[in-house]
Amino acid sequence: MRPKHLVVFSLCFFFSISAFAADKPKITLDEFFNAVSFPDAKISTDGRSVVIEAERADWDQSIFRKDLWLYRDDNGGTLTQLTQSGHDSSPQWSPDGRWIAFLSERRPLTKAGSESEDSKDKEDTAQLYLISPAGGEAFALTRGEEEVHAFAWAPDSHTLYFATRTPWTKAQKDAYKKDWKDVSQYRAAERGDQIFSLDLADAIRRHEEAAAKNPDESKDDESDATPGSRAIASTPWHVQQLEASPDGRKLAFVTESVSERQEKIDEFEIYAVDLANASPTQQPRQLTHNEAQERDIRWDKDSKHVFFNVEIGSVEGKYVDNQPRMYSVDAETGRTQRSASDFGGEITHYAFLNNGDLLATGRLGTEVQLYSQSKASAPFSRQAGWAGTYDHIDAAQNSPRVVFIHSTLEKPTEVYVAESIHKLRDAKPITSFNKLLMERDLPKGKPYRWKADDGTTIEGMLIYPPGKFEAKNLPMFTLIHGGPIDADGNHFEADWYQWDRLAANQGWLVFEPNYRGSSGYGDDFVKGIVPQLVSRPGKDILEGVDALVKDGIADRNHLGVGGYSYGGYMTNWLITQSTQWKVAVTGAGAVEHVANWGNDDTTFDDAYYLGGLPWEAAQRYKDEAAIFQMNKVRTPTHLVAGADDIRVAVAEDYLLDHALHNLGVPSTLLVFPGEGHSLDKNPWHGKIKVREELKWLKQYGGIQAEQ
Repeated sequence: MRPKHLVVFSLCFFFSISAFAADKPKITLDEFFNAVSFPDAKISTDGRSVVIEAERADWDQSIFRKDLWLYRDDNGGTLTQLTQSGHDSSPQWSPDGRWIAFLSERRPLTKAGSESEDSKDKEDTAQLYLISPAGGEAFALTRGEEEVHAFAWAPDSHTLYFATRTPWTKAQKDAYKKDWKDVSQYRAAERGDQIFSLDLADAIRRHEEAAAKNPDESKDDESDATPGSRAIASTPWHVQQLEASPDGRKLAFVTESVSERQEKIDEFEIYAVDLANASPTQQPRQLTHNEAQERDIRWDKDSKHVFFNVEIGSVEGKYVDNQPRMYSVDAETGRTQRSASDFGGEITHYAFLNNGDLLATGRLGTEVQLYSQSKASAPFSRQAGWAGTYDHIDAAQNSPRVVFIHSTLEKPTEVYVAESIHKLRDAKPITSFNKLLMERDLPKGKPYRWKADDGTTIEGMLIYPPGKFEAKNLPMFTLIHGGPIDADGNHFEADWYQWDRLAANQGWLVFEPNYRGSSGYGDDFVKGIVPQLVSRPGKDILEGVDALVKDGIADRNHLGVGGYSYGGYMTNWLITQSTQWKVAVTGAGAVEHVANWGNDDTTFDDAYYLGGLPWEAAQRYKDEAAIFQMNKVRTPTHLVAGADDIRVAVAEDYLLDHALHNLGVPSTLLVFPGEGHSLDKNPWHGKIKVREELKWLKQYGGIQAEQ
C-alpha cells in the first residue's frame, strides 16, 4: 500500500507554542472530539522502527478508525500510514523485523478492490493479517467465521500461533441450526478455544497462489479452520493472550470465561503448552492456581518464568482487590513471586529492557512515572523523566531504546522514543497528531488535598477555567472517575468519559476527587470502601467539597456533580445525600445492587465490595443503594446509557429516570443504540453525550459560559 501521509518531524517545531496563552482560542467541542489516541505502540527489535496504533473518530462512517502507522528512524525521522482500513489493531513485530502481524475486522476484497459478495451479510470478525514494513498490501493469514482471540510470534519468526473458538464443520453448524433455529442457549452454547500453529512460509505461498485464482475456487466448505493451520492445544476457556518462550519450547496463554463475564475466578488462569509434544489432545499445564484475574503475560529471557499483571483478585490468598500488581510464575514449579513488592502504588504496563531489567509504569498519587528493577529482590527505582503520565511502554530487545506514550494536563498525548531509560528527558516525539490542541488555551490544574472525618488525607485534581488559574469563589463541577480502582491526575485525555476541559471552558472549576477506593495511595486506601461501597467514598467527596468551599475556592451556591460507570454510581448516591447540588449528569451507574450483581459482567468485585453475595449481605445491599433514598433528591439530573451495556445494564438508568420522573425532579435519559459500557462503537454517541451534558450544566448550573 502506498503511503497516504508522510511526516518529517522536528522537535523544535513540535514544541513551538504561542508565548501568550491569552492569544490562544479555547478548544471547541469539534476539536476536542477530533483528538487522536494511541491504544498501542511497539518498537522493533533493533530499535529503529515503531509501529503505532492510532485511533480517531471517522464522522462520515460513524466509526472509530484504528489504523497502523510506521515510524522509521531515517532522514530525521519519518512517519508513514501503513494501513487504511480503519479496523486494524494489536500490531506485533516479527522478531526478525521483517513483518508486522496484526488483527483486523476489515472485510475481504475482490481483485478489483470491492467488497466480496459473500462477506457483505456477515458480521465483522477479527482475523490475523500480515504486512511488510517495507510497504505493500496487507493480507489475511486466517479466515472463517470464528474471530482470532489472540496471536503470538515464534522466536525464530517462522511460525505464528493463534487462538479461536473451536471451529465447527459445515455439518456441525447445520445440525445445530436444525435443532435450535434462532434460539439462544445462554452459556450452554458457548465452547472453548483451540490454539493453532501456522507456518509463515507456507501461509505466504498459499496467499500468493490464491491471489492468482478466483476466491470462490479456493473455498473449503467442510471446515471453518484456516488452511495450513495445525491444532496444537485446546482449552475449555477463551484465550485472552498468547506468548511464546524465547527458547521456542513453550507457549503460554492466559484464559478468560467463555461467557465473557467474570463469574468464576478459576476460569482466569495461566497455562503452558509443550510445543515439542503439541497435539489437539494435549492438556496444557496450568501454571497458576489463585483467586486473581491474570493479564498481560510475558516470558522472562530465561524462558523459565512468566510475568503477569493482576488488576483484580489476589494471588496470595482469598479474593481481595488491591492496587494493580506484578508477579512472575515459575513455569516448572508453579512458584509465584511478586515483583516490586516495595512499591506503594499501582503497576500497570511493563516491558523488559535489552539487559533483562524490568521497566514499568507506576502510579503514586496524581503522577504515573517510569520505574525499573534489575531483579525481584532489588529496589523498584524511579527513573528521571518528565512530570505527568507515562503509558504503553515497550523496549527494543537489541537496543537500549524505549518507546512510550506521554501526556500532562497541558501537553496532549503523543508517542515518544528515548535512546535509553537514562535519557527520558531527551526523548523525542515521533507523532504530532494532537499538535492543534497545543495551539489552544488549555485549562491549568493542580492537586488538592483535604482531611476526611477519620483523619485520612484525600487528594484530587482541580482543573481551572482558562485564564482563572488559582482564582477564588468559582462555580464547581465535581467530576467523579470510574473504577473505583483508578485515579485522576496529571494527564491529558479528550473523550466522552474525560471531558473536564470542556466543562472548564464553560466557567466551571472541575474537581476530580481520588476518593477512597482509588489507586496510587496504597492497598489499604483501595480497600477502605469495603463494605461501604458508596457511603464511605461519598463522605470523602462531600468532605472535599466542604473543604474547597471553606478555603474560598468553590462557590457553595453553584455546585454540580457528575460521573460515568462507578462515577455514575457515586453521582446517583450523592444526589440522595445532599440538596446542595444545582445540577447532576450521570451515566451507566447503578441505583441498587441485587439486579446489578446479576446483570453485571464483573460480579467478583460487586460481591467483594459489599461484603458478600446478595443473600449473604441483604441489608447492606439495601443500605448502599440510592434507590431507597430517592425521596431526598431535588437535583435536576441528566442520564445516559448504552443500550447493550452488560457492565451496568440500561435497566438501572430506566429505574433512576422513572424514580426522578415520579418525584417531579427534572430529568432526561439518552440511550445509545448498539453501545456497550465503553461507548466505543459510534463516535457521534460520545459527542452527543457530552454536548447534551454541557447544555444541562448550562441550563441548571446557574452560570453563563464566557465567550
